[in-house]
Amino acid sequence: MSSFIHETAIVAPEARIGDGCHIGPYSIVGSDVVLAERVRLESHVVIDGKTTIGSETHVFPFACIGMAPQDLKYKGETTVTEIGERNILREYVTVHRGTTGGGGVTRVGNDNLLMAQAHVAHDCILGSGIIMANSASLAGHVRINDYATLGGLSGVHQFCRIGTGSLIGAFSIAVKDVLPYSTVQGNHARCFGTNKIGLKRRGHSREAIDAVQKAFRLLLSSKMNTTQAVERIRAEIAPCSEIDLLIDFIETSKRGVAL
Repeated sequence: MSSFIHETAIVAPEARIGDGCHIGPYSIVGSDVVLAERVRLESHVVIDGKTTIGSETHVFPFACIGMAPQDLKYKGETTVTEIGERNILREYVTVHRGTTGGGGVTRVGNDNLLMAQAHVAHDCILGSGIIMANSASLAGHVRINDYATLGGLSGVHQFCRIGTGSLIGAFSIAVKDVLPYSTVQGNHARCFGTNKIGLKRRGHSREAIDAVQKAFRLLLSSKMNTTQAVERIRAEIAPCSEIDLLIDFIETSKRGVAL
């Protein structure tokens, strides 16, 4: 398969372009960029720095990937941006490369949808199956686990973790870790229970969904603190992978969890 490069695009000779790629008008691809097979860049896309983009990822106009981080400590050192396979990055999306102080890499997994104007800051690590709606923004060092959804114009504070299958409502600001399978809303974001629809869509069993809902009733009880709630969860709910994940997330939190 041959790749298409529009005559107005600027592609560094050192860039590595896979088979079947499409590089649209006025796009710029830097010398340290690697595009896997069938990557499609629409017009006016900028890919810079030491950046790899996985196969069949589709990048829309005016997106900027791998640019220098917005961190005053950054002094031009070589760091990395890694974009996985089959991602959709819509108009004006920005993904900045890592910093040496934060691990040196910004990573986006597979099958993610980043809607228009979404921002992924330096040293963020995203899993797979994530949706970031329009203008959702991540500060540096954020971790988002698989199948999380961030509503439009939402924001996440530095070093926060967003749990598997969670849902952050539109216009919300998360300043603490967001529990797996939870729904949070507001500024600062508070938990309003489980993301039941998300659990059903991901094929979790009826028994697992019931267990998660019971766990959240205990966690959100005003009569118990988080440690007491976890003890009750262990004592009263039969173990399953969803409950194990939830407990581990709570016990490894450094910022505290949104309740």
